[in-house]
Amino acid sequence: MLAKFASDPARSRGRLFPEEESAHRSPFQRDRDRIIHASAFRRLKHKTQVFIEHEGDYFRTRLTHSIEVAQVARTLAGSFGLNQELTEAVALAHDLGHTPFGHTGEDALSALMAPYGGFDHNAQALRIVTDLERHYAEFDGLNLTWETLEGIAKHNGPVTGNLPYALVEYNARHDLELDTYASAEAQCAALADDIAYNSHDLHDGLRAELFSTDDLSELPLLSDCFARVDAKYPDLNYYRRRHEALRRFFGVLVEDVLVESKARLADLNPQSVEDIRAAGRSMIQFSAPVWKDLKEIRAFLFTRMYRAPMVVKMRGKVTQMVDELFPLFMSNPDLLPKQWRKDVADSESETELARIVADYISGMTDRFAIQEHKRLIGGVKPNNIVTGQIEFKD
Repeated sequence: MLAKFASDPARSRGRLFPEEESAHRSPFQRDRDRIIHASAFRRLKHKTQVFIEHEGDYFRTRLTHSIEVAQVARTLAGSFGLNQELTEAVALAHDLGHTPFGHTGEDALSALMAPYGGFDHNAQALRIVTDLERHYAEFDGLNLTWETLEGIAKHNGPVTGNLPYALVEYNARHDLELDTYASAEAQCAALADDIAYNSHDLHDGLRAELFSTDDLSELPLLSDCFARVDAKYPDLNYYRRRHEALRRFFGVLVEDVLVESKARLADLNPQSVEDIRAAGRSMIQFSAPVWKDLKEIRAFLFTRMYRAPMVVKMRGKVTQMVDELFPLFMSNPDLLPKQWRKDVADSESETELARIVADYISGMTDRFAIQEHKRLIGGVKPNNIVTGQIEFKD
């Protein structure tokens, strides 16, 4: 039984392009399945979470991260009586728009795209599922339901102010009500993302030896987790001890979201999903004390992991790759693969071309970006490669 404020697939606002519904799957189940079978989803296997994809087989990639997020999101949704298929669809799609090389690649591409409307990975995820996945005969994109698109666009909250162009363009033809909160299902996906990456980044940082177990045992929340493990298993070996502590940390985060969110929902007493959208605040959230402790943990991760010398060194290398590939494709668009040529031919401005180039580069995996940089540039500077120019009408 779904809660009154859950998203009911039978009352979905539908798809931009009407389709006959499946006799065996709900609309949200079909959305989830289309996302799983999308090319962009498969490419997440070789996209960085924190470490460059080829640096080690044990580190998380965007794909393994998305699977972990979906698992946590389904757990939260089930506890609140929400639609688990919609929750899972949003969770699986939330990172589709990420560039190669993680946030480093996004920072580089954002700087390059600043004159052309910028770049935002959440907006790019929407662009992928509404345009760039071109496999179906009757439409571009995956033609997902309004609810799934809403969740992808604003799972982190209302999107206002200077909007990314990808959101502006799509919202003009299919209003996603960007100034309101998303469904509780989408909010579960957002919190599951926080839970997953805060937990697994600690694990990956330990494996990379960027910090020690002793370092973690001094952090808030984690200190209690290690203490409970030591009290129950006083002679546990190093690897099992840290796994047990991180497992408990994961559980603490999930339990806190469950308790805090149920209190918020009881206070609001929503009678429909529209009540969730109009609530004026997120209903699925950490408690204030845990959020305060998490900010301290995130500050630790930023200093000791995201800005660790070995990571910063690689950031410089991959930033250079993106910085060199972008102008190369801008000056020589015929270097793009054949399936991109029609879009290039149809482009009528430098801005349109830049957005095509950004679509192409952002879709690359880590290994493909490295291979293409070596093949096209190597030791030769981009401005020494000239194969063809494109001119635009004023």
